[in-house]
Amino acid sequence: MANVKVSALHKRFGGVHAVRGIDLDIPDGEFTVLVGPSGCGKSTLLRTIAGLEDIDEGSIEIGGEVVNQMRPRDRDVAMVFQDYALYPHMTVYGNISLSLRARRMPKPEVEERVKRAAEMLGIGPLLQRYPRQLSGGQRQRVAIGRAIVRNPRVFLFDEPLSNLDAQLRDEMRSEIKRLHQEIATTMIYVTHDQIEAMTLADRIVLLRDGVIEQQGAPLDLFEQPATLFVAGFLGSPKMNFLTGRLERGPEGAAIRLGDSGPVLALPRGRNPAAAEDAGIILGLRPEHVGRAQAGGPAEGVARIEAEIELIQPTGSRSYATFRLGRQPLMAELQAHDVSRPGERVAVDINLKRAALFNPETGRAL
Repeated sequence: MANVKVSALHKRFGGVHAVRGIDLDIPDGEFTVLVGPSGCGKSTLLRTIAGLEDIDEGSIEIGGEVVNQMRPRDRDVAMVFQDYALYPHMTVYGNISLSLRARRMPKPEVEERVKRAAEMLGIGPLLQRYPRQLSGGQRQRVAIGRAIVRNPRVFLFDEPLSNLDAQLRDEMRSEIKRLHQEIATTMIYVTHDQIEAMTLADRIVLLRDGVIEQQGAPLDLFEQPATLFVAGFLGSPKMNFLTGRLERGPEGAAIRLGDSGPVLALPRGRNPAAAEDAGIILGLRPEHVGRAQAGGPAEGVARIEAEIELIQPTGSRSYATFRLGRQPLMAELQAHDVSRPGERVAVDINLKRAALFNPETGRAL
C-alpha cells in the first residue's frame, strides 16, 4: 500500500491543456474517486499516475518515490479498464494468473493467489471458462481479479462499470466497496457517474476543465457545494436553482423570487455576503421541498402555494414539479402523497438546508 501525491501537474495534447496544475494528495488506503463531465481531465490524470501518459510539468509520487520517469510496470500499480482487456484465448485462470506467471512465481503460490482472488470475487466456479462464455459482470470481476493477485501498492479504475446495465452496476459497486474494505489498499477510481462517486468514495475530487473544482467527503460536497457547478453536478434529481434578489429588513434577510414571485425569509443568522437588492441564486435539493404538513411551518421553513405541473413516480418516491412564477421547482414526495397536475397545493421549503450562490461568479455565499 502507498500514498499518491500529485504536484503542479500539467498535461497537454497539442493545443488542448487537459490537466492544468493539479495538486492532489491521496493518503495510504483511501478510496478516492475522480469525477466530472466528459473532457474534464479525470481519465488523463489517472493515466499519468499509471504511467500510460507522460506529463509535461509537475511530479507524481507513489509511496514517497517520484515516478515521473518510471515505466508503468515498475510503478507497482494495477489498472482496471472499462473494456476489461481480457485475452480471449485464455481461460479465466490464465487471465488472472498471467502477471504472476510472467514473474516466474512458483506454481503453488500462483494457484493460491488466484484461488483467493476468485473466492473474494465469487468467480471460483468460472476459472476454466473463456471470456466469451462470461457475462459482462463476470468479465469485470475477472479483470479486477487480475489486478488483485498482483498485490499492488495502488489500484486504478478507469470507468470500469460504464459498459454494464443498471442492475449489474449496482452489484459491482457493492463488490468494489466490499473489496476495498477487505484489502484496504489505496484506490483511485474514475467515473462520470455521480451516484458511483457518492456511494464508493472516501473522498470525491470533482474536476472541471482540467482543474479541481472541489474535493472532500461525499456528504460535504453534497451539502456544502462551493460552486454552482458542484451543486448542479452532484445529486439526482439535481438541485433546483431559483433566481431572485436579496432583500434586507428588521426581521433579517429574504429572497424575492422573480419580479412578482414569493418572498422567502431566510433563517435567523443567515446573512449572505451580498449587497441589498443584489442578484442571488437559491439552491434547493428536491428532498428539502415537500407537501406541507399539518400545523404551521417550523422555524426556517417557508410555506407557499404552488401549482403542480408534472408528476414523475419512481416507486417509493414521486417527484412533483411546481411552477413559481416562471421558475420550476421540483419536490420529493411520498409515493401516495401526490395530487394531480394542475392542482394548487401548499408546499414547505426548508430554507435551513438551502444553498446561496453569486450568479456572476458562481461561488457559494
